[in-house]
Amino acid sequence: MGKISVSESRGKPRHNPLYKDISSQGGNLRTNPRSSQASKDSKSKRQQKEAEEEGYLDASTSRKILQLAKEQQEELKAEEEEEGDEGVSFGSSFPVSQADEEEDEDESEDYSDFEGEEEYYDEEEIEIDEKDAELYNKYFQSNGGLGEQSINLADKILAKIQEKEIEKQKPAEGVLLPPKVIAAYEKIGQILSTYTHGKLPKLFKVLPTLRNWEDVLYVTNPDAWTPHAVYEATKLFVSNLQANEAQKFIQTVLLERFRSSIEDSEDHSLNYHIYRALKKSLYKPAAFFKGFLLPLVDGYCNVREATIAASVLTKVSVPVLHSSVALTQLLQRDFKPATTVFIRVLIEKKYALPYQTLDELVFYFMRFRNASQQQFQDSMDIENNGNQKGPELPVVWHKAFLAFAQRYKNDITDDQRDFLLETVRQRFHHGIGPEIRRELLAGKPRLTGSESTKEGIMVDAF
Repeated sequence: MGKISVSESRGKPRHNPLYKDISSQGGNLRTNPRSSQASKDSKSKRQQKEAEEEGYLDASTSRKILQLAKEQQEELKAEEEEEGDEGVSFGSSFPVSQADEEEDEDESEDYSDFEGEEEYYDEEEIEIDEKDAELYNKYFQSNGGLGEQSINLADKILAKIQEKEIEKQKPAEGVLLPPKVIAAYEKIGQILSTYTHGKLPKLFKVLPTLRNWEDVLYVTNPDAWTPHAVYEATKLFVSNLQANEAQKFIQTVLLERFRSSIEDSEDHSLNYHIYRALKKSLYKPAAFFKGFLLPLVDGYCNVREATIAASVLTKVSVPVLHSSVALTQLLQRDFKPATTVFIRVLIEKKYALPYQTLDELVFYFMRFRNASQQQFQDSMDIENNGNQKGPELPVVWHKAFLAFAQRYKNDITDDQRDFLLETVRQRFHHGIGPEIRRELLAGKPRLTGSESTKEGIMVDAF
C-alpha cells in the first residue's frame, strides 16, 4: 500500500462536513441566528411562567387588577352618594350625616387607590365580666369609662423600688420558724449550755449564712451559753458577717455577757473566755465601736467596766481612722469618768491623729476651764475641799490631759497652748498639774497653711 502524498491529502477532504451529514439524515439545521426580539419574548415568557408557578403576577396583570378594583370602588361610592340623601349608609343601621360622608371621602383620597372592601356590622350589646374589666383597666387605657390611666413598664419598676424602700424602713418583724427548725436549734442551745471544747455543731455553723439568723439565734438562748461557746460563736459570726451584721451580734450577745459576767463574779472580774471574745470582736473595728464601746458608754458603765474593756484596746492594734472616729464620738458625749478612761487609752496609743480630731481634743479639755459644780454632780460624786475655783475632777481626767500634752504638744497652735495652760491653772492638780504645764511649754507650735505636711481631714470610718 503506497503512501498518500501531502498534496493529495490537502486537496481531498477525508469526510463530509457535519451539517451535510445532519441534513442528509432528514434533520433541520438553523442557518440564521435567532433574532434578539425572539430571544426577549422567550425570556419574558419563561419569567412569566416561573412567576405564575411561584404565585406572583407581572406588572401588566397587576395594573389590570388595580384598574378593576378602582372601578368597583368608584361604583360603590356612587351608590353611597345616592343613598346619602336619605341619611342611611349601605348595610348599616346607624345614621350617617353628609358631613361625615365628606370627611370619609377626603380621608379615602389620602390613601392609595387600592383599598380593601369595608365590612359593616350591626351593633351588639356585650356584657363584660368584672374580672375582665379590672384586667382591662390594669393594662390598657380607655377613654369611654373602663380605665382612666395606662400603666407602663417604667411605672411598675418605680412602684417596685418604692415598695422595697418602704420594706427596708419598716422594723424587722418576727419570722414564724418551722417546728422542726425550732426543735433542732433548741437542742443546739442545750449543747452550747454545756460546751467546753471541741467542734461546734454543723447546724450552728451555718447560722451566719441565713437571712433571719437573729431569729434562729434567739432560739438557742445565748444567755445560757458557756463562756467557751461565746468565744467560739464570736469568732464564727465576726469572721463570716459584714460589719453592720456583726455589730448586731456583738451588741445583743457579747455586750450583755460582758456586763453579766462582771456583775455575777464575786470579785467583779471578767471571765477569761469573754475577754478573748472581746479581742476577737476587734477583727471588725467598726462593729466593735458601734456595737460594744459606744452602747457601753451610753448606758450605765462604771470605771471598773471601762478599765477592763479599755485594756482590750491597749493590746489590739486598731486602724487610725476607726480610732479617730471613735475618739471624736467619745469627746462629744457628756462627761463621765468611764468615758474619760477610753479617751485616755486611745490617746496613749500614739496615733498620728488628723488635725480635726486634735482640735476636738483641745476643745474637750478647754471646756472644763470654767465648768461649774452643777455640770458634774449628775455624773460623778464631787468632793470640793474648800476649792473656790470649782469642783475637783477625777484623776483619770488629769491623766488623760497629761497623755495628750506628752504626745501632741507639737501638734497644737500657740493660741490653743495658751488656752490649755489656762485650763491647767483653773483645774490644777498638785501631782499632775506641774507635769502638764512643763510638757505644754516644751512643745513647738504647729505648722499651718502650705507648710503643714500632715493630713487634716478625717474620713468617717464608720
